Amino acid sequence: MKIAFIVNKFPVLSETFILNQITGLINRGHEVHIYGSPPDDASKFHPDVETYNLLKHTYYALSVPKNHFWRLLKGLGFIIANFNQAPLVILRSLNFFRYGRNAASLRLLYSIIPFLKVRSYDIIHCQFGIQGNQGLIYRELGAIQGKLITCFRGYDISWYVQEYGEQVYDELFIKGDFFLTNCEFFKKRIIKLGCDQNKVVVHGSGIDCSRFQFKVRKLKSDGKIRIATTGRLVEKKGIEYAIRAVAKVLKNHENVEYNIIGDGELKAHFQQVIRELGVAEHIKLLGWKNQQEIIEILDRAHIFIAPSVTAKNGNQDAPVNTLKEAMAMGLPVIGTFHGGIPELVQDGISGFLVPERDADAIAEKLSYFIEHPEIWEQMGKAGRAYVEAHYDIHKLNDELVEIYRQVLANNLYSCRVQQPQPTITTECV
Repeated sequence: MKIAFIVNKFPVLSETFILNQITGLINRGHEVHIYGSPPDDASKFHPDVETYNLLKHTYYALSVPKNHFWRLLKGLGFIIANFNQAPLVILRSLNFFRYGRNAASLRLLYSIIPFLKVRSYDIIHCQFGIQGNQGLIYRELGAIQGKLITCFRGYDISWYVQEYGEQVYDELFIKGDFFLTNCEFFKKRIIKLGCDQNKVVVHGSGIDCSRFQFKVRKLKSDGKIRIATTGRLVEKKGIEYAIRAVAKVLKNHENVEYNIIGDGELKAHFQQVIRELGVAEHIKLLGWKNQQEIIEILDRAHIFIAPSVTAKNGNQDAPVNTLKEAMAMGLPVIGTFHGGIPELVQDGISGFLVPERDADAIAEKLSYFIEHPEIWEQMGKAGRAYVEAHYDIHKLNDELVEIYRQVLANNLYSCRVQQPQPTITTECV
């Protein structure tokens, strides 16, 4: 199959779930092209980007000049250079009656140019609902052809809907061929918004468990308890509550070290909170790390915290991959009753779940872990087993290929994807 991935930015270090799908499809003999914008920071990226030479198959959106005269001049150049190749596509992209300011400003013209080299695909896989809306327009213009599949993953079905209204995906739900969500929580939400329940299945974000070696967690001779969190330093990740929880725990357990991997808009705020709490010797903001660096940090850790919260703008999380990675490595975890996280963490079995924004509850569970290291092994094994059964990338990529085939055959109205444990099969009814 020939498959187009429409993404926001690529490659992005925090979006290994997209990279895992791309490489998995390539390994299965399929041709994948990637359409998006360059990343904000190209200095750090997953080694698979280079191993698979993915940038050679990535087509970046053209930047739109802010100067209107220069924008018009360049736009005329694009029209002249590409008109013979796709006259109708170019003319449609200028239809401001249909596409409003997006066409009048020439932004739509600029955005379709990268698609004109190939245009025809079996599958157009849009990562996030926002890209689904874009893909729908590109297909309507004729800039790209193929079955349109959109995957909803988090902010696109939480913050974006709150910001732009519950009708924002109405046309996509009608004209899109099929839809995926990465958890039941978001599946129920898009059905409530108007998506046909026969056109959507849950398809989880997978990880390559073989890259995350399981290890029984035990106290070392130095007596240090190492805690870790991986995530962007934004409100949704709830990291401030974990910082405050660790500060509370330090009053009774001075042998605690908390490492936070990630970067983001709240970095300066977190640094200030850490200073005010007087815990700078124990809580470190490590910044962004590549996957191997993250693995090395987690390998030394004993406990993992994923304190996600519903942001003020409505943004919510699915079962986050960083949590899956920690569980695959045998770390007992603390998560929150938030979004899709309860679908991943079995409370009292592989870790603990606490209410959102509750530093006291996180501190209580941390203290329990610290005082009962004998439960680490059992919880770590339970977490590894659950991730292997439900989120193994190889099984999920096999499932994805089968979904593609069913979409191409127009069979998904009468088929459902089932995920029995531990294997994944597709059953027609």
